[in-house]
Amino acid sequence: MNQPAPARPGSLRLGLRANLAQFSLLVGVNALVGGMVGQERSLLSLLATQVFGLAAVSAALTYIVAFGLTKAATNFLAGTMADRYGRKPVLVIGWLIGMPVPLLIIWAPTWSWIIAANVLLGVNQGLCWSTTVIMKIDLAGPERRGLAMGLNEAAGYLAVALTAYLTGLIAARAGLRPEPFYLGLAYAGLGLGLSALLVRETRGYARLEADLTAANGTIDAASAERPTAREVVVRTSLREPALSACSQAGLVNNLNDGLAWGLLPLLFVRGGLPVGQIALLAALYPAVWGLGQLLTGPLSDRLGRKPFITGGMLVQAVALAGTALAGSFLPWAACAILLGVGTAMVYPTLLAAISDVAHPSWRATAVGVYRLWRDAGFAVGALLAGLVADLAGLDAAVWVIAALTAASGLVVAVRMYETHPSAARQ
Repeated sequence: MNQPAPARPGSLRLGLRANLAQFSLLVGVNALVGGMVGQERSLLSLLATQVFGLAAVSAALTYIVAFGLTKAATNFLAGTMADRYGRKPVLVIGWLIGMPVPLLIIWAPTWSWIIAANVLLGVNQGLCWSTTVIMKIDLAGPERRGLAMGLNEAAGYLAVALTAYLTGLIAARAGLRPEPFYLGLAYAGLGLGLSALLVRETRGYARLEADLTAANGTIDAASAERPTAREVVVRTSLREPALSACSQAGLVNNLNDGLAWGLLPLLFVRGGLPVGQIALLAALYPAVWGLGQLLTGPLSDRLGRKPFITGGMLVQAVALAGTALAGSFLPWAACAILLGVGTAMVYPTLLAAISDVAHPSWRATAVGVYRLWRDAGFAVGALLAGLVADLAGLDAAVWVIAALTAASGLVVAVRMYETHPSAARQ
């Protein structure tokens, strides 16, 4: 971990070591945020087909569309609210909105209740996950953002994996409802309590970093000038090469995740796998993804962002192609591991690259715009995969997503420049 930046007596200090207690608390809070998604990963597609009788794949995946669109919009709102009102209030509001999610799934008499639950889950994830990301970036300072994002995303996705596996085991013994979703109730209550009582506001750290970069001359005047929210949207989405390349890569990455979440369990059912093995496959991919980020995040601080993003997208494309070709548990498990490796290369590195480019005064808004595009991928992936699956079959849907992922990696290779200062100088 990095040495804390020098600071005036009595002032805030940047760095993981200087802020270890709060940083560790936020890692734990983000694990609870991830667990809220994990409660659904193994089971909701099975609920759609086995409990609610939805035959069309596109209809069964409507919950992911609802989740993705809501989370994408809320990510942008979270970034702008965090810059304007502070980080902690946004985090607490996110947990309050997430509290009813497991109850709605448990009590749902119709599929519309499941969609409503996922709208609330999207708001919960957009506000809480975005805010924990922003708060860790605030605390870590510029030198170890890759490590900070690796720890953050590892905690969240290991919790996704563990919860997906546990809920699958519970469902295999007790049924699809209600027992598996009691974990979600516990996560929501604990997350709300920790966020309200123990988490501290971190916006002052962003101001400190802005002051230090201005004093050191490490960011030019044009970057330091605070743009309007509209200008940040245009800059992050289209105009700035690295920011826009990261935004499209994030969208395609979560397009993959929407496929893995909603479509692959149906592919595994078609292959004759029992619920327990489906739960293991659903957990294996985010587990490798989560653990891998502990390595890829800090490595991107040393070797640069661009190689990990380009390579990770191409690895994901190969993994998806292998999934389409496989037809039994062990080959699918190998592809899930490879998909997790590729995602681990990309996920924390994209966030770190956005933070490298954006000035601290508008960084939270830029992170929100990036996460808007990234999590729109859930909706795009569910819609595209569902439509292709209904028209041409499950395997064809996986092939289409694999091709888009490879194309995204090539866009990064051509358009993006290296954003980490140390790597760029080498």
